[in-house]
Amino acid sequence: MKVERTYLKELYPKLGENDCNAYVDCYIPTPMYEMGTEMLHRKYPCMVICPGGGYVKVSERESEPIAMQFVGEGYRVFVVHYSVAPHGFPQALREVAGVVEMIHCHAEEWNIDKSKIALMGFSAGGHLAAQYANRYDCSEVRTLFPNSKPVNANILNYAVITADPEYKHVRSISTFVGHEPKNVEEKGCSCELLVTEKTPPTFLWHTSEDEVVPVENSMLYAMALRKHKVPFELHIYPYGPHGLGTVDKLVNVDVTPRVKRAHKWICEVKEWLAMQLDY
Repeated sequence: MKVERTYLKELYPKLGENDCNAYVDCYIPTPMYEMGTEMLHRKYPCMVICPGGGYVKVSERESEPIAMQFVGEGYRVFVVHYSVAPHGFPQALREVAGVVEMIHCHAEEWNIDKSKIALMGFSAGGHLAAQYANRYDCSEVRTLFPNSKPVNANILNYAVITADPEYKHVRSISTFVGHEPKNVEEKGCSCELLVTEKTPPTFLWHTSEDEVVPVENSMLYAMALRKHKVPFELHIYPYGPHGLGTVDKLVNVDVTPRVKRAHKWICEVKEWLAMQLDY
C-alpha cells in the first residue's frame, strides 16, 4: 500500500496563501498479482475524510483509525487536514475541492472510479462535509476551481449542522465563519437550509446522549433530506458522548457495553455504501 502526504499548496499554490498549509494523507492499496490480472485494472471507490475538531484543530482519532476501516474494503482513502482557526470560510471548503480535484486528476493512476466518491465528516468535519456536498459549486469555490466536482455519497457522523441558537455548537459555527454569524450568514452556516434535490444520498449517525453537538443537528438534516426526497439513512444510538470515532478502545480510554453498541455504525455505513455505490 502506498501511503503518502501531499501538501495542497504544492498542487494548487493559491491554497497556500495567508500561511495556509493544509495537507491530505493518501492511502492507496497496491493491486496484487496474486489476486489475478483482472484486479490490476479494476476501479475502486474512494473515501474522503474530514476529521472533527471544532475548526480549531484536526482530530487524530478521526483520521487514520477511520481510514484503516475502509482501506481494508478496497477504498482509496484520503484524510484531509484542512485549515482551521484563524482561517475561516471559504478556505477549508476550497481545500476539500482541491482534494476532490486531485482525485479526479489521478483516477487512472490510483484505479479510482470517479463516479464513486464518498465524503465523510465527523463533528465540525461533518459540517464541512455537508457544506461541500451542497456548496461544491458556489462562487467562493469556483473562483479557484472553475470545474469543481460533486461527491456521490455523504456520511455525517455526529455532525455539526445548524446555526439555530437552540441546537448549534457555538464554537464550530463562529470559527467556520471567522466571527459570530449575522442573520444573513446563518443560512450559509446551517447545512439543513442548503439541502436541495441535488444533495447526494446521505448516511447519518448520532447518540442521543451527545451534550456537545445535540442530536437535533442530525435530525434537522434528515428532515431536510426527506423534504427534498433525497435518500438517507439515520441511526441514533441511545448511549455515548460526543466524539466516539470508531467507538472502541483504540480511540477511547474506555467503552462500556452500552456505549459500544454504537460501534455498529461502521458495519452499517459499509453496507449502506455498498448499496449506494453498487460496490
